[in-house]
Amino acid sequence: MRLINRHPGIVLRAALIALPFVLLFIAYALGSQARLAENPSDKLMPAPGKIAETAVRLLTEPDRRSEKILFWYDTGASLLRLTLGVGISAALAVIFGLLIGLLPYVRATLAGFVAVVSMIPPLAVLPILFIVFGLGELSKVVLIIVGILPFLIRDLSGRVLEIPREMIVKAETLGASSLVIALRVALPQLLPRLIQAVRLSLGPAWLFLIAAEAIASEQGLGYRIFLVRRFLAMDVILTYVIWITFLAFMMDLLLRWVSRRFFPWTEATL
Repeated sequence: MRLINRHPGIVLRAALIALPFVLLFIAYALGSQARLAENPSDKLMPAPGKIAETAVRLLTEPDRRSEKILFWYDTGASLLRLTLGVGISAALAVIFGLLIGLLPYVRATLAGFVAVVSMIPPLAVLPILFIVFGLGELSKVVLIIVGILPFLIRDLSGRVLEIPREMIVKAETLGASSLVIALRVALPQLLPRLIQAVRLSLGPAWLFLIAAEAIASEQGLGYRIFLVRRFLAMDVILTYVIWITFLAFMMDLLLRWVSRRFFPWTEATL
């Protein structure tokens, strides 16, 4: 049997999934041990036990001044910003994706504009966003929108254009208006693609969020990471990085479940 036709079983698949993580952990542990053996006060690569100890402290001990567990406080603030930014972007992308994909006049007007805007590095306009929207929550949410919305619009409008013309003609023959075609023909085929596009946008969305929080914020995961960097508190930084990675993975897992639950015919595997 050819190698491309061989598939691992459940147990082997689980082992293969865990293998890169185990190798990464072993490599880090060995590197940390070597550095600490040479310099016991080294802060660059704290021991795994030190990171675990710090994680327990961050998750359970309240701050002395605010009497809040800052770890959960930062998590809530960041998740709220991320949810607002991604949610608003998804809603706008569906609207503009349908308009650009279905209406030639709108496509001629906005398709080129969206393509050009998507080439602008979002972090380059961050100072402008702070000047226009201030240093509060709005600028951070807007940065996420500016960062991922053009990509979502281009992806969804392209999916609408892929809808077979015969389906639209049949709907028109049955007397469907443009609005009915958008809602009953295009939208159901757009939603699975939306989930996949949002999944692909989560990484950039986190990047823009962390960047905004690092520059101007008083709470949030990105703010905390850049706050403790001056003290070389790598155990705290790594704890937050691992937590951010876990949150992003769980979001992706949730979106994958939604796709398989409500749109099983797409057989989403990304």
